[in-house]
Amino acid sequence: MDEKKLAIIATKGSLDWAYPPFILASTAAALGYETQIFFTFYGLQLLRKNLNLQVSSLGNPAMPMPMPVPVFMQALPGMQAFMSSMMKKTMKKKGVASVEELRSLCVEAEVKLIACQMTVDLFEFNTADFISGIEYGGAATFFEFAGQSDICLYI
Repeated sequence: MDEKKLAIIATKGSLDWAYPPFILASTAAALGYETQIFFTFYGLQLLRKNLNLQVSSLGNPAMPMPMPVPVFMQALPGMQAFMSSMMKKTMKKKGVASVEELRSLCVEAEVKLIACQMTVDLFEFNTADFISGIEYGGAATFFEFAGQSDICLYI
């Protein structure tokens, strides 16, 4: 029987959107799937050496808040940093692995991490700012693998 394959496209670079691709990829790799994540546009932030990921409740009405906060207050300067700090503390308190830890698990499990070369060029990113061991490729690189995958997820 052929090895199962999971292809993921990661397009978001915020704290809350960083978890799904790394959790799903590390779990799939642990279950024996050959796994690749293609990081494009804002998802490319997840491959930076130094992560400063934020979360915002603006545009996310489903975000649970410890107390009701009116929308206009959520837009005040400093609120996003405050809310991100609260989220990180809650996750740590509950024993949730950090994004860095989950990313390391993926690297150890040989999940192939592919940075979108077009996005790197578009935003003039310096490849020295990204973690080592990643590959660079375009949409064709992703399709080559995704076209043969058993599961393909867009996150």
